[in-house]
Amino acid sequence: MKLLITAATNDEIALFTAENKDADVLITGVGVPSTLYHLQKRFQQIDYDLVILAGFAGSFTDELLLGGTVLVNKDAFGDVGMEEKQIFQPVFDTALADKNGFPFKNGWLINDNELLEKLPYKKVNAITVNTVSDSTLLKQQRQNVFHPQIETMEGAVLHYICLQEKIPFLQIRTISNFVGERDKAKWKLKESVENLSQELTTLIEQLNNKTI
Repeated sequence: MKLLITAATNDEIALFTAENKDADVLITGVGVPSTLYHLQKRFQQIDYDLVILAGFAGSFTDELLLGGTVLVNKDAFGDVGMEEKQIFQPVFDTALADKNGFPFKNGWLINDNELLEKLPYKKVNAITVNTVSDSTLLKQQRQNVFHPQIETMEGAVLHYICLQEKIPFLQIRTISNFVGERDKAKWKLKESVENLSQELTTLIEQLNNKTI
């Protein structure tokens, strides 16, 4: 299996890369533009059987434990739209975009890979944003519109490109913090690095051994 592991930053998967030196790893950088560029460039060079995006995420709910690992079922671009009088309207709720135009389904980028049902992780809905913030208003706007469980700054890019190019993919995330909490002393960074590395290693072993 030709497998690519990608992450926004090396810090998120440093423990994994240290223990898996032969893995094909792509560090894209943080955010939509950088992720879009580097993934597209790599996909022009190499054909992959599966792409796994691994990294941290902020949780909107205390039902997801800090340090726990989840699998993203569907993702959306959470701040593409218009804001008027403190009310956010996604672009798909306007006449400017078709919410069911491929690869979107009702405005979401849904991963229909059968592996999702075979893996033991909790399946979550995510949004991808260009700005993480401690703003209570932003948090409430995003919850009101999308009802997401987690947010990241890159995930929807993976879904968008891979669905377009018909490349199987997974997005695996470990919860490092709660959305809106910018005090990193309250984040679980060390635990997230360790848990993500362990889960990613186990997942790849199962894939290589064809036990899933």
